[in-house]
Amino acid sequence: MAVIIKKLTNRDVDCFLDLLNVFKNVFEWVSRTPDPLYLKKILDNKQFLVFIAIMDNVVVGGLTAYILDRYDSEKPAAYIYDIAVISERQRNGIGKDLIATLNDYCKENNFSEAFVQAEMEDTQAISFYRGTPVSSELQALHFTYSFDN
Repeated sequence: MAVIIKKLTNRDVDCFLDLLNVFKNVFEWVSRTPDPLYLKKILDNKQFLVFIAIMDNVVVGGLTAYILDRYDSEKPAAYIYDIAVISERQRNGIGKDLIATLNDYCKENNFSEAFVQAEMEDTQAISFYRGTPVSSELQALHFTYSFDN
């Protein structure tokens, strides 16, 4: 079965909803799904990228990334925010295809780099990223300032 990787546009809210369901299942999220009009607004954002993986007309995975304008370079960077593949399709190269597609997009659009963070205790994610052609690895602490009450 062939995997099709597709970059979403603001006309693809239904596919984005399908991807959010993949994220909910893989990450065990309990949050509610935002309104489709809000998701269309997100997809309208030129600083936001979404790539999905489709098999047999079903979204089986995807990747979201934010484009960051840099002050130390005229080339932007891409920050991979989320990537997931449904459990039944993991370890079949779909995640690597998503990373490769993002990397190709970044090269074609003159980005300086793409990067991602993984939590130290998430050994599955770390193993996955180490299995892709990374340029470097840096261990760092992640500090969060939350504003939800």
